[in-house]
Amino acid sequence: MATANAQNRWRSKNRFVKSQLNVMARRLVHDDLVEIAGRYRLRGKGEAVGFSSFITKGLMQYADHNTEARRLLELFRDAYERDRDIYS
Repeated sequence: MATANAQNRWRSKNRFVKSQLNVMARRLVHDDLVEIAGRYRLRGKGEAVGFSSFITKGLMQYADHNTEARRLLELFRDAYERDRDIYS
């Protein structure tokens, strides 16, 4: 965990472009973020969260124009709803 001084410096430096997100997540999610970061050469779990959001948003936009993308997105959504307790 970062010191209070380091956190304050980070907040001061990034106050207009970033906000801190602290979430409790299952170990599986942490492990998945480490895997995503490694596979796509990202700089840790925080960047893996941003990348995952970027990919999801891109798939949502693509699904507006592509039936296969829409089908995949619906499959992922349905699978997540079914297994929500595993991930949240």
